[in-house]
Amino acid sequence: MPAHVIVIAGPTAVGKSATADCLAQRWGTEVLSADAMQVYTGMDIGTAKTPVDERPVPLRLVDIVSPTTAYSAALYQHDARALIDEKHQRGEVALMCGGTGLYINAALDDMRFPSGEFEDERRLAYQELASSMGADYMHRLLAQRDPKSAEVIHPHNVRRVIRALEMADDGLCYADQKAGFSTPKECYPSMRFCLSMNREELYRRIDTRVDVMIELGLVDEVKHLLEMGLQCDSTASQAIGYKEILQYLDGELSLGEAIELIKRGSRRYAKRQLSWFRRDARYHWIEVDGLSASDTADEVQRLIEGAA
Repeated sequence: MPAHVIVIAGPTAVGKSATADCLAQRWGTEVLSADAMQVYTGMDIGTAKTPVDERPVPLRLVDIVSPTTAYSAALYQHDARALIDEKHQRGEVALMCGGTGLYINAALDDMRFPSGEFEDERRLAYQELASSMGADYMHRLLAQRDPKSAEVIHPHNVRRVIRALEMADDGLCYADQKAGFSTPKECYPSMRFCLSMNREELYRRIDTRVDVMIELGLVDEVKHLLEMGLQCDSTASQAIGYKEILQYLDGELSLGEAIELIKRGSRRYAKRQLSWFRRDARYHWIEVDGLSASDTADEVQRLIEGAA
């Protein structure tokens, strides 16, 4: 194996999971999920999480936090690297699969995050300062402490300004890290593959997937999450499929309107995913139109062997 980590990425509904499962079975390993919403317990239908009794191989980095708990790329970095290191110590292949490009980069590249996480005291203090003094004041504060980062962040993007201030607290520069995204340094040697297909067929598969989610009980799943304490302003509640059903349950949308918004949001998300992966020249692209998961796995292995 020429790389320490193999990545199977791509847009939603393209067939990543089936391909990764096939490879994992061949290599005798597990699949490490790289999906920002599959980390949450109880969010199964709307994230297209493979049911436990249908998984041909173990799926890790799913169901690790409650939807009421804040999670981040920084936390994912810690959790994913621990598993990657564990795989290497056992002599196993580390196989990642998912569509959250930021999480993949966080795990594999030299990305550094501010030490504070979500609603810690430092962030709350900055948020309170922003509320009392305004966005322009916060941007001026950043300009004093980190002029380079202030130049690349819009004054009204308070959330990013606060992030840059937190990074400055930790001796990091937001602008330098942002510039590094174009030529990232890898912490683990990797081979990264992105699956793609005809756009019309991909959108048809997305629409069908949404219809199946509704049939499987997405509305009841969201109701249960609300009963468990899900807050409408939490990260989990903003996931495509969940925020629209929440609007339906609040009477803001009809069910039909919610379904159409989920489909539209999912198609737009797929487009953004493809754009993200295209910006990274390290990805090997595989067109999967007409290919089975086994066929796609064969192509991945062929490319790996060719790189050896």
